[in-house]
Formats: sequence, structure tokens, C-alpha cells
Amino acid sequence: MVISTTSVWDEVADGIAAESVIEYEKATVYGDYKQERVLHQGRIRLLPNGWIALPTGRLLSPEAVHHIDP
Repeated sequence: MVISTTSVWDEVADGIAAESVIEYEKATVYGDYKQERVLHQGRIRLLPNGWIALPTGRLLSPEAVHHIDP
């Protein structure tokens, strides 16, 4: 019998998460429908859980973002 010391679920989760990340080089993130409140302009990463990662290391909540114009 062979027993692995690593979890199969960790490997599967890492693969799914890496494939689900969407990166935009030039995007505008808006906080309202009328496009008056700009939360960020520039490079972003849209994570699988809906959060937006900024180049500064900050995260924007999905609840704070109305829409993204890539």
C-alpha cells in the first residue's frame, strides 16, 4: 500500500483557482451604476471568489464593485 503525504484536494483546488483567475491590464472598476465613482483604474486580477486584487496588494469586495470595464 502506498500512502501519500500530500492532499489530493489541495492539488485540485490550486489547479482550479489558477485557471479561474482573470487578469486585465487596463480596466476601470466602478462602484456605482452612473460610473461616477471610480474605485480603480489599471491592472487588476479577478479572483474566483469575486474579489478583485489590485497591484498594491489591496482587495476590493464584490459588494463594493458595481461593474468592471475591461
